Amino acid sequence: MSASPPTSRPTGGVVAPLRVTGSLAVAAALVVLSTLWFGVGLVYETPSLLGWSALLVSVPVAAASSWRAGGSPGGDQPRTFWRYVSVGLVLVGCGAMSNARDNLIGTDRNQHVSGVTSAIYLSGLLVMMIGLLRIPGTRRTGGAWTRFGLDIATVIVTTLTFAWHLVYPRWETWFAGSAGDTWSALTVVGGGFICVFAFIKVAFTGTGPIDRRALHLLALTGAVGAGGGSLAPLLASRPHLNTAHLILPATCLVLCLAADRQLRAASLAPVPDRPPGRKLSTMPYAAVVATGGLLLLSSIQGSPDNVVVAVGAITVTVLVAARQIIALRDNAALLQQLDARLQDNARLVKQLDSRVRDLHSYQRKLAHQASHDALTGLANRTVFADATTAALATGDDAVSVAVIDLDNFKGINDELGHAVGDALLQAVGEVLTAHVPAGATVARLGGDEYALLLHSTDQAAHERTLNTITTSLRLPQHCAGHDLVVEASIGLAAARTGDTAAELLRRADVAMYEAKNQGKGRWSSYTPAMDQRGAEQARIAGDLRTALDTGQLHLVYQPIVDMNDGSLYGVEALIRWNHPDRGPIPPVDFIPAAERTGLIVPLGAWILAEACGQAVRWRRELGPAAPETVSVNVSARQLREAGFAAEVAAILRRTGLPARHLTVEVTETAVFDGGAALLELHALKALGVTVALDDFGTGHSSLGLLRTCPVDLLKVDKSFVDTVTHGGEHAVIAAALIDISNGLHLRAVAEGVETAEQAAELRRLGYRYAQGYHYARPLLPEALARRQVPQPAAA
Repeated sequence: MSASPPTSRPTGGVVAPLRVTGSLAVAAALVVLSTLWFGVGLVYETPSLLGWSALLVSVPVAAASSWRAGGSPGGDQPRTFWRYVSVGLVLVGCGAMSNARDNLIGTDRNQHVSGVTSAIYLSGLLVMMIGLLRIPGTRRTGGAWTRFGLDIATVIVTTLTFAWHLVYPRWETWFAGSAGDTWSALTVVGGGFICVFAFIKVAFTGTGPIDRRALHLLALTGAVGAGGGSLAPLLASRPHLNTAHLILPATCLVLCLAADRQLRAASLAPVPDRPPGRKLSTMPYAAVVATGGLLLLSSIQGSPDNVVVAVGAITVTVLVAARQIIALRDNAALLQQLDARLQDNARLVKQLDSRVRDLHSYQRKLAHQASHDALTGLANRTVFADATTAALATGDDAVSVAVIDLDNFKGINDELGHAVGDALLQAVGEVLTAHVPAGATVARLGGDEYALLLHSTDQAAHERTLNTITTSLRLPQHCAGHDLVVEASIGLAAARTGDTAAELLRRADVAMYEAKNQGKGRWSSYTPAMDQRGAEQARIAGDLRTALDTGQLHLVYQPIVDMNDGSLYGVEALIRWNHPDRGPIPPVDFIPAAERTGLIVPLGAWILAEACGQAVRWRRELGPAAPETVSVNVSARQLREAGFAAEVAAILRRTGLPARHLTVEVTETAVFDGGAALLELHALKALGVTVALDDFGTGHSSLGLLRTCPVDLLKVDKSFVDTVTHGGEHAVIAAALIDISNGLHLRAVAEGVETAEQAAELRRLGYRYAQGYHYARPLLPEALARRQVPQPAAA
């Protein structure tokens, strides 16, 4: 027998349930009819021809079924085997026809089987045996083959012993021809041998791609044939009957069942073949027990002494076999326990490997978290400081640090939510990473502040990098469903001999605040003078707190006039500070300090209350000559304060000034991002307060603001007025702005009018209101009534 590795195939496990097909129904019906006809024949003499007629149907049906089983999935091996079975069955059918001829036409009507008939029978069985031999077995070791040979020898010896015991007493009768001849005996023995061989094949060598249960059924056909043939002597007195009348339909039915089993098993997904022979290793002991039983039955016919010896021998054999079986079972149990422990150890090893991998992954994650910002994935402050220290330690002066702070980020975070703010911080990190030179380190220091570590002495290269960053940040950034335009103030500081990382970062931070003081959205390079200005601003901020409490601050008012007749239309309140020691401090010096420290909020509230109170006094003192409106500048920081509109309403109630006489001036950048600032303006508009856009035309989205901001008045920036008489772009813009104002039904005020020529040109363009030194400088409250009204400029 050839040996081959196990293949994946159906092995007799759970298969589709049995369904009664046409072949099975026909085969079963023929068995029932044959059984009934055979039973009748045992009582009455029946026509022998009818007994043989069932074979004409049952054999073709079974052969066709086995041929179809050869077409099941599994490759060439199942197809070859089942075709052998089909051919063998056809030969067996031919032998049955020859047997019928012997029985019906011959002169000796008994269970006689001719040599030709026996040869045909045996050839069919031989073909089936060849099919079995072609089924590949399982690879075995040398010791396994030795045990396999001993098991086969044990089973064969037992079979031969039983065959001898059954044949020997009837040997003379069979050869006498009363119940058959040598060919009959050979046919029975051959069928039994095929049965034993099929059993051994299935038990010890595996079934290859053939379903195990199907082969069991085929082995049963051999057993049915051999067993039925051995009953032939019992029918010697009934020559009209033959064991083939019953045996062949029964074997055909079993073969149909085997073929159906193969087809149903092949319809399932293949499963690995199980190792053959492990559970069937007790068969040699069963053979010993069976032989012992046969010995005991034989000895009963002899002397009592033989019986006792036989019983003793059998008992000892059974006890030894039982002892060995128990030992084998104990060994099997130990092997199972060992296998289970090995599997448990394998699982533990896998779990340990998994945990080690998880631990390494967690350690890498912790190391990354310790050195990187969780939100943006950039380096954190600690890593940036270490990198800067390492770069300075090399003695290389080609090291610069840039600090980047987003302008008005707090307003975006407060109004649109932290999710949008976080998305914006991530987007800014991506912009910085995409536009820094190779080798640079990008870090997030915290909040909306970033830092760059640059390695180059090329100042022009640094300037190009920072210009690119500021330009890129002004492009809309898509963040959590919002398209946001953000600006950043950037400070740049180059390393000097003896610098530390902290000192270099401090100087870059000073330069960044200088950029903010210059108007934001730009970058500035550090100079030593910035430290002096920084210290000066710190002193100014401290003194400003004292000034608020000690009355050092006062307001002056610049008139806003009607250019047609020079009459007073309104005033703009401007703050002034007379320091007791340092004298007058201009707003350009202390307003940035107030913005930076947050003092702008209480300072703005004081200015608003003072201006409203003065407007009420003017209306009481001057009557109709009093200014129609008083304008107060409001910072972006004030607008972002919750309840600003409510605070304005409280001041109006406290001072008694009607809301229509108050104008609130805001810059475009203060309301560009919308949010709370825009809501507060709408609330002021609802109170009746006039809203003006200051420095109009210098922002980056002025026209878009006119659609969303509740504007009543536009103040055209001085930069457009200065060159309005020179023609060119500024003159065109000034003309366009008055057209926009008229089209939207807004008032326009030209700021910074200093000459009669400028006033005349503005009147020609269509402007009606203006303010500037040509009309009046900022005045104290009591000087407003005594001011000289200039003559209207000629149009």
